[in-house]
Amino acid sequence: MGAVEKGIITLIGATTENPSFEVNSALLSRCQVYVLKSLNEEQLIKLLQNAINKDEILKSKKIKLEETAALINISGGDGRKILNLLDIVTDAFSSTDSLVITDKLVMEVAQKRIALYDKSGEQHYDIISAFIKSVRGSDPNAAIYWLARMIEGGEDVKFIARRLVILASEDIGNANPTALVMANTCFDAVNKIGYPEANIILSQCTAYLASSPKSNAAVAAIGAALSVVKKYGDLPVPLHIRNAPTKLMKNMDYGKNYEYSHSYENSFSPQEYLPEEIAGTKFYEPGKNAREDELRKFLKNCWKNKYNY
Repeated sequence: MGAVEKGIITLIGATTENPSFEVNSALLSRCQVYVLKSLNEEQLIKLLQNAINKDEILKSKKIKLEETAALINISGGDGRKILNLLDIVTDAFSSTDSLVITDKLVMEVAQKRIALYDKSGEQHYDIISAFIKSVRGSDPNAAIYWLARMIEGGEDVKFIARRLVILASEDIGNANPTALVMANTCFDAVNKIGYPEANIILSQCTAYLASSPKSNAAVAAIGAALSVVKKYGDLPVPLHIRNAPTKLMKNMDYGKNYEYSHSYENSFSPQEYLPEEIAGTKFYEPGKNAREDELRKFLKNCWKNKYNY
């Protein structure tokens, strides 16, 4: 570190990973980072033509690029990958003096499309982010596309299913309570089935969650409650709702004057359940959707103007 700061060492490095994740933050702060972006179609074709025309071995052959879509698709914008693939294709036909490269030929040689996806790198985080945001944004088409990218890249089936369970509560919640049931069932099912049939189950659940009404009321509620807990600390539980399993506790008025809800009309008693210091604080605000509108009506009928439902 000191040698870098003093200029004794000129440090030049390259990584296929996001340096924010892979390079020591102190070292990173002392470096200039240059981002090498993926090559576009025109640049990749130019790279291929340059190799065909100038490489000592390739220029000795009559190579014609009739189609380039497969080469470009598999390369994922990476110049090294497309040149390596060109080598693989030409080596497969090294005994011929001329070669016409087509998409079909490339796919036959490559055998399988190589997905642009790194389960431990930046692509992993970018694609799962795109997947989550697509479900949250109620776009099943985009969500299933990003799901396919993860599946093709060999993503852990449990990781995908776990995200769906979280999404069901975080972004849908009580707007459609069945979403959590669906996601949890999906998690159990894909663990039993595994790939490749798990693809269908993941697709079904993804489409359902993306097509469901959305609410983040549960997230907002627990966030607000946690903030109050941090602010006020461990407030004492009101005596009337404390547990009183012993005679001593009863003599200390634990549970005294508690109103058993089912003993009252509509199984409701307007007693206070929060500590005195935060009495009347509203944490849960139902979302603006059909299901939670019903919950809002019920709560307003119970609590009248107390929580301003």
